[in-house]
Amino acid sequence: MSSDSGFTVFIPVFNEETLLIRNVEKLVRFLNKLGTPYEIIVGSNGSTDNTIHQGNTLAENNRKIHFFHLDRKGVGAAFREGVKRANFDRIITVDMDLSIRLDFIPKAFELLGRYDMVIGSKTTGTQKRSWTRKTASESFIILAGFLLNINFHDYSIAAKGYRKEVVKKYLPLIDDKTFYVVELVYQACQEKRQLKEIPVTCVDLRGSRFNLIHEGLYKFGNLFLLWFKKLVLRR
Repeated sequence: MSSDSGFTVFIPVFNEETLLIRNVEKLVRFLNKLGTPYEIIVGSNGSTDNTIHQGNTLAENNRKIHFFHLDRKGVGAAFREGVKRANFDRIITVDMDLSIRLDFIPKAFELLGRYDMVIGSKTTGTQKRSWTRKTASESFIILAGFLLNINFHDYSIAAKGYRKEVVKKYLPLIDDKTFYVVELVYQACQEKRQLKEIPVTCVDLRGSRFNLIHEGLYKFGNLFLLWFKKLVLRR
């Protein structure tokens, strides 16, 4: 089977025992209807609850599901490992809560035949999220566009599509935590890769899995660091 004939869905997870089995099974039912070869890779990073046992059980019962566990928390590190394990060139990322409408997956699969990355954007689509999360995201997007000259509207983990052959060269450069999406988009833009942004529908009413203050300081700090590196390289 050609690596270009199907796609990999990668899902990073941290302590998702209440959602894991139900939502993976829901995802499988959706993907089975598409008639396209696929695999699901679930990557636990630092989980301490029943996620590890549940993930292993899902993988044992369905050959299309693969599971791995990293001892330390770090969604960027999990993404790096997921890319290395992917059997298909087209990789699509979603969150375990499936807060992005699943029609993004077949759209991204089709677009990855012509583009190197696909960015699903809540900002240009529709979203139901808390005003605090929307405000923080919009501020970050505006600043990223100004500092890095990358004019896209969503740098979250979910609803992204990547060509493995393109993105694997960036893996040594990405952060172990949540900033890795910005770094991937920035590197791709620097190399003048073909990126496509499309609107998505998001319903995410559960609380953030991150401490918003710590996450904000981390992301904005890394943004200024990447901007500084950009200035140094230009000298």
